[in-house]
Amino acid sequence: MTVSTSRLRTLRDHIRWAVSRFHAEELFFGHGTDNAWDEARQLVLGAVHLPWEIADAYLDCRLEDDERDYLHTLLKQRIEDRVPTAYLLGEAWFCGLPFIVDERVLIPRSPIAELIQQRFSPWLPENPLRILDLCTGSGCIGIACAYEFDQAEVVLADLSFEALEVANQNIERHSLEERVFTVQGDGFAGLPGQRFDLIVSNPPYVDAEDFADMPAEYHHEPELGLACGDDGLDLVRRMLAEAADHLTEQGVLVVEVGNSQVHVEALYPEVDFTWLDFVNGGHGVFLLTAQQCRVHQGLFASRL
Repeated sequence: MTVSTSRLRTLRDHIRWAVSRFHAEELFFGHGTDNAWDEARQLVLGAVHLPWEIADAYLDCRLEDDERDYLHTLLKQRIEDRVPTAYLLGEAWFCGLPFIVDERVLIPRSPIAELIQQRFSPWLPENPLRILDLCTGSGCIGIACAYEFDQAEVVLADLSFEALEVANQNIERHSLEERVFTVQGDGFAGLPGQRFDLIVSNPPYVDAEDFADMPAEYHHEPELGLACGDDGLDLVRRMLAEAADHLTEQGVLVVEVGNSQVHVEALYPEVDFTWLDFVNGGHGVFLLTAQQCRVHQGLFASRL
């Protein structure tokens, strides 16, 4: 990639150039933005530590030489290597909150954010005292829940030690060390005997066909956080079989399975899953009550 440093001087110059190149190179947008303009603005402003909401008049400010060189390096990585912008900047936003991210964790983008902001209403009528974010990655879902339910204890669980290192950084960043904790383990393995009023999970669920067809940007993310068997349900099967043992009497289970919704419905036609709708986009998130998990526990166990 060649960037003419003699012609690109201002923030506006760089945003305009980036939009054109992003379109020409057919980049994929799905890690916080859905179009070239927002992606370019996020990357250019983020590279020089300016807020997204900056007044347009500031876009005519010229960059210093070192700022321009650094930005050109990031643009080269975004265009040629298809590195997602969030990894280049080391930060992503979820539920209006900033989170540290790198290639040890997925970039936050779950529609579960909308449920958190709605306090899981009407399915969670009372304030939960204990919340589990299973397959937590960066910790964004659990930490956002901790903000929304400020009396709750929140556990962030993940198989990956590397992901939990990032989650712990985010706990510290948000000063939640007294209420939010990490646990390492495979599924519920690190949580023997523990019960929760809310279990929420964005586990790996991409089936083999979808994983093979994913844009290059996704292949910078940890495969452990995306792919999970031929139908994407290797972990979800286990979660369903064990959830009843980890929910309180009135607890609820919320799980994102994305395009693997079709596999869930085919595997468990007897189960009346509540498939949730989203105003801001997204699909493939189901909800089960603790009672439903208990009623169907034998069925879930039989299909492991």
